Amino acid sequence: MAEVKNKQVIFKNYVEGVPKESDMYISDTATIKLKIPHEEEPSLSVLVKNLYLSCDPVMRIRMRKPGDETSSYFTPFAPGSPLSGYGVAKVLDSRHPDFKEGDLVWGTTKWEDFSLITTPESFHKIQHADVPLSYYTGILGMPGMTAYAGFNEVCSPKKGEYVFISAASGAVGQLVGQFAKLLGCYVVGSAGSKEKVELLKNKLKFDEAFNYKEEHDLNAALKRYFPEGIDIYFENVGGNLLDAVLLNMRVHGRIAVCGMISQYNLDRPEGVMNLMCLIYKRIHMQGFTVQDYYHLYPKYLEYILPCIREGRVVYLEDIAEGLENGPAALVGLFSGRNVGKQVVSVSH
Repeated sequence: MAEVKNKQVIFKNYVEGVPKESDMYISDTATIKLKIPHEEEPSLSVLVKNLYLSCDPVMRIRMRKPGDETSSYFTPFAPGSPLSGYGVAKVLDSRHPDFKEGDLVWGTTKWEDFSLITTPESFHKIQHADVPLSYYTGILGMPGMTAYAGFNEVCSPKKGEYVFISAASGAVGQLVGQFAKLLGCYVVGSAGSKEKVELLKNKLKFDEAFNYKEEHDLNAALKRYFPEGIDIYFENVGGNLLDAVLLNMRVHGRIAVCGMISQYNLDRPEGVMNLMCLIYKRIHMQGFTVQDYYHLYPKYLEYILPCIREGRVVYLEDIAEGLENGPAALVGLFSGRNVGKQVVSVSH
């Protein structure tokens, strides 16, 4: 059985502080057979050719040393092995009854040209290929489900409410804002550059947006955009922004805690000072993970596919070409280098 070279992005070692490209390296030494050996692999294995890989902030958490408080929820990467994460792939060979050669799938795969997946339970078969396949790393994949479940299930939004989204031009935030606008809410987003602010207002149709780096007093900035307070805060950042938001929440406001990217690279997380607001404003603040909501995926597709096809929802992507550019694309998430959903294109 012929073998082919299998380029990989290898995780070098556990990371402290801000991740760097040098924390990963490209390996051209691995080879792989393009058929599943019957005698060597479990009977439910699937062999795939990876097409697109997703760069997600949660991958930074998986770079921490085992024993960290997060390692019981997020399996750390293994030094010397390929990174793994969400991706879009084409099935080359399958021993699993749900997948056959030629199927397009999205789910958890490895950062390499070809992957042998021995536990393909996370794979979703792609039934709608009339939209860009890269969308299944974003609006039609994990970030899309995160935005949909976090906003609709956790926040319980109502027409006319005041909604604030941090990291609003990212993979999840840009969708939450558009979902809120479709519902008839007033929507403001924060981002980290003038370019992103303009995209939020002009391309994504947010009512307002601001560059948090230009605001010396975040409490005053939020009072400027929300003179009557905030009903819903979709939390992606944490830190001093969360503190300022708590002061500006309305009574019975809701906060969906999706992520806290400002904390991922800190050895000692920042404290939050204004938690008393939860009490006297009767705020509902809930953390959530998308894994609890994948049973809603068919319902989400029924909602989002017509929105995409009719142009009612748009999706911004930042696509890096080639596995060799994967490390730079991934670490760029933590300096705000990307504009929109960061994707690595492995093969067209």
